[in-house]
Amino acid sequence: MALVSRASASWSGNLFQGSGSASLDSSKLATFDINWKARTEENGGTTNPEELIGAAHAACYSMAFSNVLDSNGTPPTQINTGAKVTFDPGAEGGAAITGIHLTVSATVENLSEEDFQKLAVAAKEGCPVSKALAGTEITLTASLA
Repeated sequence: MALVSRASASWSGNLFQGSGSASLDSSKLATFDINWKARTEENGGTTNPEELIGAAHAACYSMAFSNVLDSNGTPPTQINTGAKVTFDPGAEGGAAITGIHLTVSATVENLSEEDFQKLAVAAKEGCPVSKALAGTEITLTASLA
């Protein structure tokens, strides 16, 4: 049976001076302040859609990689994944997410570097969030810890 997760956002004002919030409605775990400045400048205390996408992608990739490794008979001890989501407000054709770079480090016993790299790529390709973001270039750096 499919699960539907819910999130929402509200916005007040115009794009450049306005602000809003994004909420995790299913879990009710957090509400985040959002604004345009957080998308185009270093910021603190305010998030943006790209950071939220990065968190979702890192979480999903970690879960997918765990499953791929376990299915290989080499379950991981630990997986740490980071995601860098690049937003270009001046991209040709309009503002765009122009790339996502995943960095993963995993502790896995009895697995060669070559097999580790193949499985890391397989997890990227099978990750549901990677599939949803297929129109964006997704790159990966993977290392055995």
